[in-house]
Amino acid sequence: MDVGMIGLGRYLPERVVTNFDLEKQMDTTDEWIRTRTGIEERRIADDNVNTSDMAIEAAKEALEDAGIEAHEIGLIIVATVTPDTPFPSVATMVQDKIGAKNAAAMDVSAACAGFIYGVVTAKQFVESGVYSYVLVVGVEKLSKITNYDDRNTAVLFGDGAGAAVIGKVSKGRGILSFELGADGSGGKHLLQNGPHLEMNGREVFKFAVRQMGESAENVITKAGLSKEEVDFLVPHQANIRIMEASRQRLGLPEEKMSKTIKQFGNTSSSSIPIALKEEILSGKVKDDDVVVLVGFGGGLTWGAICLKMGK
Repeated sequence: MDVGMIGLGRYLPERVVTNFDLEKQMDTTDEWIRTRTGIEERRIADDNVNTSDMAIEAAKEALEDAGIEAHEIGLIIVATVTPDTPFPSVATMVQDKIGAKNAAAMDVSAACAGFIYGVVTAKQFVESGVYSYVLVVGVEKLSKITNYDDRNTAVLFGDGAGAAVIGKVSKGRGILSFELGADGSGGKHLLQNGPHLEMNGREVFKFAVRQMGESAENVITKAGLSKEEVDFLVPHQANIRIMEASRQRLGLPEEKMSKTIKQFGNTSSSSIPIALKEEILSGKVKDDDVVVLVGFGGGLTWGAICLKMGK
């Protein structure tokens, strides 16, 4: 059975916070942020908007795009490190609010690689015939754990949600290969310590540049393809320099890589589905394109998927 994404959705808060806004709050400049990260603005959710609220909106759009009803979903997987509460899970909140009365529900925690982990998990359930459809949501309200007194991290993060319905697709399409990985010894470099997120930028940068490129190459090889057969790269939108290193390693031209970081910043587990949806809407990603999704996050974790687009 060929399994892939049959519907995609995303949600972004209305409030835009630009680099110039941050200049007024902390010792930084628009030029400093742009040249080091590629970010010009990010979306920040209002205080009364929870992680689950954003997940629900993205989920509804994904279901509509897939052309299926909520009651047809067998399992909901929500990837997040910023849940409304430790429990109940965000997935159960989504299940309730979208009316997916037949779905099991669980959260997974793999930070920025969470969406990839969720999709790969969903693939196994569909492939084995346990469920016909699995809803995967990557969602973060990073603003609630960002320390706005720490200019090195405060400029990076935004809020948002992205969702995909995983189901059976036509022969030759869907997920061609994947890779998941973790290195717990590096967990100290990117973590939530008390109320706030903390990051050793130098160590995370070194890890990400190496791992993103390596994982992308690995899934291309596993799919039996060459780099030349890749049509588009959707990396985790963490830092433009990390993303560029991955693109150059694959030998792709600049216009073949998603760069939504410019307007949305780093939205952790939601960045890849948001970026993929944006590129489909822009017409840059089309049916039968070979696309590589690759991400890394706290844990340290990483994951990559090579897929052929279309139902």
